[in-house]
Amino acid sequence: MTEAHTGAEREAVLCAAFVQLADTWAADYDVIDRLAGLSHDCVALFNVDAAGLLLADGRGAPRVVASSTEDARLVEMFELQADEGPCLDCLRTSTAVLTADLEQARDRWPRFVPRTLAAGFHAVHAVPLRLREDTVGALNMFTVAPGDLPRADLHTAQALADVAAIGILRERAIRTQQTVTVQLQAALNSRVIIEQAKGILAERGNLDMAEAFTLLRAHARSTNQRLTDLAREIVTRTADTRAILEGGRSRGDQDPPR
Repeated sequence: MTEAHTGAEREAVLCAAFVQLADTWAADYDVIDRLAGLSHDCVALFNVDAAGLLLADGRGAPRVVASSTEDARLVEMFELQADEGPCLDCLRTSTAVLTADLEQARDRWPRFVPRTLAAGFHAVHAVPLRLREDTVGALNMFTVAPGDLPRADLHTAQALADVAAIGILRERAIRTQQTVTVQLQAALNSRVIIEQAKGILAERGNLDMAEAFTLLRAHARSTNQRLTDLAREIVTRTADTRAILEGGRSRGDQDPPR
């Protein structure tokens, strides 16, 4: 958590996060955008350096659907490939997996730990997205320095994860199982389009992937577009990427040190 989000500002961020997660009645409810917002909110609210989310697809297979940084996304992708790690254990057991020092967990996750340490993270705390017996995903918080998160922060993170789960399950409940599978697959396909758009913006704007996503999301919101629709326009070259990059710089969305 940064110094900018303390006291009253932190309360405002927290309230906004709950409102966004709970608002599943909106016609333009966007699962990917809401979960991306949750990952960034966790960094703003808690003493963590990155956050991400795994979501089970229609067949129960875990997928990476959101992350606050590119390093966190790559670690989560590796976790799925290695089929081991705290986030997967959290999803499979429906219980929080709190790892204050990854150095002490090498025997438990022999492949995951070295890769995560190499990425600069020394602690991982994962809480489930669950409603009673239904667990749909895991919220994963990464820190550069080893150490426990305050109990109050863990309770708040679990509350946010639970509200996210309620929203996802509520949306699924109004569809048949076939429709659910198609909808979630569409969300996963959307994630592919978003990654492609990030790559294009990163290459043309000399940005890293995290900066490109921040710019993409800010432009979608400022133009009242769905994140996936804007990403598709970038990939199909119907969007003016130069204007997007220039608009981001004029708003101050991107001012990375070089």
